[in-house]
Amino acid sequence: MAEQTSKNLSGHVLEIRSLVAYQPGAVVSRMLVYKSAGTITLFAFDAGEELSEHTAPYDAVVMGLEGEATITIAGKEYVLGEREMIIMPANIPHAVKAGSQFKMVLTMIHA
Repeated sequence: MAEQTSKNLSGHVLEIRSLVAYQPGAVVSRMLVYKSAGTITLFAFDAGEELSEHTAPYDAVVMGLEGEATITIAGKEYVLGEREMIIMPANIPHAVKAGSQFKMVLTMIHA
């Protein structure tokens, strides 16, 4: 479920992990930037929750903020932890599954 905000976050120092909260049995997202050039979205996954395999028309960068998740890209699994990142290429199947409570930043680059 996406969290909505009307507050303009531009020009502020943000403690990014506090901008999205865990909810039991859910994946919560909050879009921070939505521009024609790309988007930045925060996610909070409860342990065991996932985004099932899908494709996106743009490259996407995932940066782990808290916890750990398995990122699957084209059938290959990668474990992503805090302060680590992975690039998911456009049009390649990928999925995210939280091994513990997991927060991440997803940056989509529209090109």
